[in-house]
Amino acid sequence: MGKSRLEAFSDGVIAIIITIMVLELKVPHEATIDALLPLWPLFFSYVLSFVYVGIYWNNHHHLLQLATRVDGRALWANLHLLFWLSLLPFATNWLGEHSLAAMPMATYGAVLLMCAIAYEILVRSLVALHGPQSGLARAIGRDVKGWVSIVLYAAGVPLSFWLPWLGAAFYVGLALLWIRPDPRVERHVASTGG
Repeated sequence: MGKSRLEAFSDGVIAIIITIMVLELKVPHEATIDALLPLWPLFFSYVLSFVYVGIYWNNHHHLLQLATRVDGRALWANLHLLFWLSLLPFATNWLGEHSLAAMPMATYGAVLLMCAIAYEILVRSLVALHGPQSGLARAIGRDVKGWVSIVLYAAGVPLSFWLPWLGAAFYVGLALLWIRPDPRVERHVASTGG
Protein backbone atom coordinates (compact mmCIF):
# COMPACT_ATOMS: atom_id res chain seq x y z
CA MET A 1 0.00 0.00 0.00
CA GLY A 2 1.09 3.57 -0.49
CA LYS A 3 2.67 5.61 2.25
CA SER A 4 0.89 8.94 1.82
CA ARG A 5 -1.89 8.25 4.36
CA LEU A 6 0.66 7.16 6.96
CA GLU A 7 2.68 10.34 6.38
CA ALA A 8 -0.38 12.61 6.54
CA PHE A 9 -1.76 10.94 9.66
CA SER A 10 1.63 11.09 11.38
CA ASP A 11 2.07 14.77 10.52
CA GLY A 12 -1.38 15.50 11.97
CA VAL A 13 -0.72 13.64 15.21
CA ILE A 14 2.66 15.32 15.64
CA ALA A 15 1.06 18.75 15.08
CA ILE A 16 -1.51 17.96 17.78
CA ILE A 17 1.25 16.83 20.17
CA ILE A 18 3.06 20.15 19.73
CA THR A 19 -0.19 22.05 20.21
CA ILE A 20 -1.00 20.20 23.43
CA MET A 21 2.49 20.92 24.78
CA VAL A 22 2.29 24.65 24.10
CA LEU A 23 -1.17 24.87 25.67
CA GLU A 24 0.39 23.71 28.95
CA LEU A 25 2.41 26.94 29.08
CA LYS A 26 0.22 29.18 31.22
CA VAL A 27 0.50 32.96 31.13
CA PRO A 28 1.49 34.48 34.49
CA HIS A 29 -1.06 36.70 36.22
CA GLU A 30 1.46 39.48 36.81
CA ALA A 31 3.07 41.54 34.04
CA THR A 32 6.61 41.46 35.42
CA ILE A 33 9.82 39.64 34.64
CA ASP A 34 9.71 38.17 38.15
CA ALA A 35 6.44 36.45 37.26
CA LEU A 36 8.25 34.58 34.47
CA LEU A 37 11.08 33.21 36.61
CA PRO A 38 9.06 30.40 38.23
CA LEU A 39 8.07 29.22 34.74
CA TRP A 40 11.61 28.53 33.49
CA PRO A 41 11.57 24.77 34.31
CA LEU A 42 8.32 24.29 32.40
CA PHE A 43 9.60 26.41 29.51
CA PHE A 44 12.88 24.46 29.42
CA SER A 45 11.06 21.11 29.41
CA TYR A 46 8.79 22.45 26.64
CA VAL A 47 11.75 23.54 24.51
CA LEU A 48 13.49 20.19 24.98
CA SER A 49 10.33 18.27 24.12
CA PHE A 50 9.65 20.50 21.13
CA VAL A 51 13.15 19.72 19.87
CA TYR A 52 12.54 15.99 20.39
CA VAL A 53 9.23 16.06 18.53
CA GLY A 54 10.97 17.99 15.75
CA ILE A 55 13.74 15.39 15.62
CA TYR A 56 11.25 12.55 15.30
CA TRP A 57 9.20 14.41 12.71
CA ASN A 58 12.32 15.20 10.67
CA ASN A 59 13.78 11.70 10.82
CA HIS A 60 10.34 10.16 10.19
CA HIS A 61 10.12 12.28 7.04
CA HIS A 62 13.60 11.18 5.92
CA LEU A 63 12.82 7.54 6.67
CA LEU A 64 9.62 7.61 4.65
CA GLN A 65 11.37 9.45 1.84
CA LEU A 66 13.25 6.21 1.17
CA ALA A 67 10.28 3.93 1.72
CA THR A 68 8.19 3.20 -1.35
CA ARG A 69 5.37 1.39 0.42
CA VAL A 70 4.08 0.31 3.82
CA ASP A 71 2.30 -2.78 5.09
CA GLY A 72 0.23 -3.63 8.15
CA ARG A 73 3.32 -4.22 10.27
CA ALA A 74 4.69 -0.77 9.37
CA LEU A 75 1.32 0.85 10.10
CA TRP A 76 1.25 -0.70 13.59
CA ALA A 77 4.90 0.18 14.18
CA ASN A 78 4.11 3.78 13.23
CA LEU A 79 1.12 3.86 15.59
CA HIS A 80 3.36 2.47 18.32
CA LEU A 81 5.77 5.37 17.76
CA LEU A 82 2.93 7.91 17.77
CA PHE A 83 1.58 6.44 21.02
CA TRP A 84 4.86 7.08 22.83
CA LEU A 85 5.26 10.52 21.25
CA SER A 86 1.74 11.37 22.43
CA LEU A 87 2.87 10.81 26.03
CA LEU A 88 5.52 13.53 25.73
CA PRO A 89 3.11 16.36 26.67
CA PHE A 90 2.28 14.59 29.95
CA ALA A 91 5.92 13.84 30.76
CA THR A 92 6.94 17.37 29.73
CA ASN A 93 4.38 19.02 31.96
CA TRP A 94 5.16 16.81 34.96
CA LEU A 95 8.88 17.44 34.54
CA GLY A 96 8.32 21.17 34.15
CA GLU A 97 6.13 21.35 37.24
CA HIS A 98 8.67 19.47 39.37
CA SER A 99 11.93 20.60 37.83
CA LEU A 100 14.70 18.21 38.90
CA ALA A 101 12.59 15.74 40.90
CA ALA A 102 13.65 12.13 40.40
CA MET A 103 10.37 10.45 39.41
CA PRO A 104 9.31 13.04 36.78
CA MET A 105 12.84 13.03 35.31
CA ALA A 106 12.90 9.23 35.16
CA THR A 107 9.41 9.17 33.64
CA TYR A 108 10.47 11.69 31.01
CA GLY A 109 13.48 9.50 30.22
CA ALA A 110 11.34 6.38 30.07
CA VAL A 111 9.04 8.03 27.52
CA LEU A 112 12.08 9.08 25.46
CA LEU A 113 13.45 5.53 25.71
CA MET A 114 10.18 4.07 24.47
CA CYS A 115 10.05 6.60 21.62
CA ALA A 116 13.54 5.51 20.56
CA ILE A 117 12.62 1.81 20.75
CA ALA A 118 9.40 2.43 18.82
CA TYR A 119 11.28 4.35 16.13
CA GLU A 120 13.77 1.50 15.81
CA ILE A 121 10.88 -0.97 15.45
CA LEU A 122 9.44 1.22 12.67
CA VAL A 123 12.82 1.35 10.93
CA ARG A 124 13.25 -2.42 11.18
CA SER A 125 9.71 -3.09 9.90
CA LEU A 126 10.29 -0.88 6.86
CA VAL A 127 13.70 -2.43 6.17
CA ALA A 128 12.15 -5.91 6.39
CA LEU A 129 9.41 -4.88 3.96
CA HIS A 130 11.81 -3.35 1.43
CA GLY A 131 14.49 -6.03 1.72
CA PRO A 132 18.16 -6.07 2.75
CA GLN A 133 19.37 -4.77 -0.63
CA SER A 134 16.95 -1.83 -0.77
CA GLY A 135 18.07 1.76 -0.73
CA LEU A 136 16.40 2.08 2.64
CA ALA A 137 18.41 -0.81 4.11
CA ARG A 138 21.66 0.53 2.65
CA ALA A 139 21.00 4.04 3.97
CA ILE A 140 20.14 2.82 7.47
CA GLY A 141 22.98 0.32 7.66
CA ARG A 142 23.52 -1.16 11.10
CA ASP A 143 22.07 1.96 12.74
CA VAL A 144 24.75 2.19 15.42
CA LYS A 145 23.60 5.68 16.38
CA GLY A 146 20.06 4.43 16.99
CA TRP A 147 21.15 1.48 19.12
CA VAL A 148 23.66 3.54 21.12
CA SER A 149 20.92 6.10 21.77
CA ILE A 150 18.62 3.41 23.14
CA VAL A 151 21.37 2.24 25.50
CA LEU A 152 22.03 5.81 26.66
CA TYR A 153 18.30 6.49 27.26
CA ALA A 154 18.13 3.23 29.21
CA ALA A 155 21.09 4.40 31.31
CA GLY A 156 19.55 7.84 31.81
CA VAL A 157 16.38 6.49 33.42
CA PRO A 158 18.01 4.90 36.51
CA LEU A 159 20.50 7.77 36.67
CA SER A 160 17.53 10.11 36.95
CA PHE A 161 16.56 8.44 40.23
CA TRP A 162 20.05 8.83 41.60
CA LEU A 163 21.08 12.22 40.12
CA PRO A 164 18.20 13.85 38.23
CA TRP A 165 20.47 16.54 36.76
CA LEU A 166 22.63 13.79 35.20
CA GLY A 167 19.55 12.23 33.62
CA ALA A 168 18.66 15.67 32.24
CA ALA A 169 22.20 15.98 30.84
CA PHE A 170 21.78 12.61 29.07
CA TYR A 171 18.49 13.71 27.51
CA VAL A 172 19.84 17.09 26.37
CA GLY A 173 22.99 15.42 25.01
CA LEU A 174 20.97 12.89 23.05
CA ALA A 175 18.81 15.65 21.59
CA LEU A 176 21.98 17.41 20.45
CA LEU A 177 23.21 14.14 18.92
CA TRP A 178 20.04 13.85 16.82
CA ILE A 179 19.31 17.51 16.03
CA ARG A 180 20.87 17.24 12.59
CA PRO A 181 18.70 15.35 10.10
CA ASP A 182 19.84 11.79 9.56
CA PRO A 183 22.94 12.16 7.33
CA ARG A 184 22.75 8.51 6.20
CA VAL A 185 19.46 9.15 4.47
CA GLU A 186 20.55 12.54 3.09
CA ARG A 187 23.72 10.99 1.63
CA HIS A 188 21.73 8.18 0.03
CA VAL A 189 19.16 10.54 -1.47
CA ALA A 190 21.92 12.80 -2.82
CA SER A 191 23.82 9.86 -4.34
CA THR A 192 20.75 8.40 -6.04
CA GLY A 193 19.20 11.68 -7.10
CA GLY A 194 15.99 11.18 -5.14
